[in-house]
Amino acid sequence: PDKRSERMKAVYVAMMAAAGIVMAGQAQADEALAKSKNCMACHAIDKKLVGPAYKDVAAKYKGDAKAPAMLAEKIKAGGKGVWGQIPMPPNNVTPEEAAKLAAWVLSQK
Repeated sequence: PDKRSERMKAVYVAMMAAAGIVMAGQAQADEALAKSKNCMACHAIDKKLVGPAYKDVAAKYKGDAKAPAMLAEKIKAGGKGVWGQIPMPPNNVTPEEAAKLAAWVLSQK
């Protein structure tokens, strides 16, 4: 193989590694946001507490293009009835924080 394609391959691998690190850092940042906003008092990533597990929420709305905006609104305004009769109270988050939290919840597997 020529040196140029080897260099390009090395650059590509480095870019993908950097993207993975950035995405992992973002995921950790959004988990920290969830903890700082007391979301984890009622929710866990992988098991039901008072509210549903984030993995269950992500599975329920997988592929739903309207889910990010809908969940962001529920995070901000609260809601009830979708996961049972215990209501989720409104949360003191900005629209940007609500959008980040919704995206993070939907990314859980």
